[in-house]
Amino acid sequence: MTSTTDTAATQVQVLNDLPARVLTRPELRDLVAAIAADPAAWEPHVAYDDEHRHYVCLHRDANVDVWVLCWTPSNDTGWHDHDVSSGAVAVAHGEVIEHNLVIGSAALEIRVPAGQAFSFGTDHIHRMTGAAEGSVSIHAYSPPLWRMGQYAISTTGVLRRTSVSYADELRPIDEPFPDDQERLRDAQIQN
Repeated sequence: MTSTTDTAATQVQVLNDLPARVLTRPELRDLVAAIAADPAAWEPHVAYDDEHRHYVCLHRDANVDVWVLCWTPSNDTGWHDHDVSSGAVAVAHGEVIEHNLVIGSAALEIRVPAGQAFSFGTDHIHRMTGAAEGSVSIHAYSPPLWRMGQYAISTTGVLRRTSVSYADELRPIDEPFPDDQERLRDAQIQN
């Protein structure tokens, strides 16, 4: 489920003071940390669903968008990137796990508890999952999200990227590749 709120900027002072340009990674991290530290900014938007991650857009302008995401341990974004946007995440309540893709071994898992924030650049591929029941995180992207890359990994380890809209719910897509997209999967060169 997703929705947007038009009144958030007037209610959250830090959103009224944003520069009229693309934000840097440190600015994004400071922004999400400030909003996470202000429960009045995000508590009205909190709801949980094991089947569909609940998220609400708090703010969107030409330079940045800000989201409240609610997590249960069964919520999983799947592997994704943020296309041309840098981003930052602050955990406002509970705990989430950021999974970083590692070639040749298991993913690197970083537990991010309430009160912690991190940022990432446009080259970052990760997967986010809920670690604790009732977790809430604040996310900001600059420039605002329009497209994202959703990744699937075949049984042979081939990585495939699918472009998706920012409004689509991210979910794992670890199923086998469709027949029309298997050009690299299991291909063997015959002599």
